[in-house]
Amino acid sequence: MKGFSRALNNRQATLALLVSGLGLVLLGVAGFFVIPQAAATPEAPSAVPVAVNFPAPELSLHELQGQAVKLSDWRGQVALVNNWATWCPPCKAEMPVLQAYYDAHKDQDFTLIAIEGGEPAAEVAEFARSYRLTFPVWVDEKSAALDAFQNWDIPSSYLVDREGVVRLTWVGPVTRQTLEKYVTPFLE
Repeated sequence: MKGFSRALNNRQATLALLVSGLGLVLLGVAGFFVIPQAAATPEAPSAVPVAVNFPAPELSLHELQGQAVKLSDWRGQVALVNNWATWCPPCKAEMPVLQAYYDAHKDQDFTLIAIEGGEPAAEVAEFARSYRLTFPVWVDEKSAALDAFQNWDIPSSYLVDREGVVRLTWVGPVTRQTLEKYVTPFLE
């Protein structure tokens, strides 16, 4: 009887360890989905841009109203190009930050171009309305911008200077402080 009791205790201990391990795994998975949603809050760390130097790609897309637009149309201004998606939690989290930065700097020959990659125009338009976006929003149902920049991670941003050269790039949501620190000097 003692042998049977010992075996039962070993099985119970093993089961308890398995349940505890599974609980830790589930907490880790939950953290993976919760952390990106908070990533663009002022208290959270921000993605930091990398200095680069290459010509901005030629992009020809359509704005929400259906008018054809090209990235080169903005030459002479500083443009922050943001590749994003309506379903992306970090993209959603950074939209108010991008809007606030745009509002503060749009009178300095600055524009922010948000290029949504993959969703139909009607869905993108509803998103832009619900977030009260006033900067240009372009529809890119075939993800041409992601291909042109050769980066399929979102959100991703690119600072294009007045001459049409990409000077900064980063992947991940940003804070207002990061935009002020890295983008604002290009506006002066």
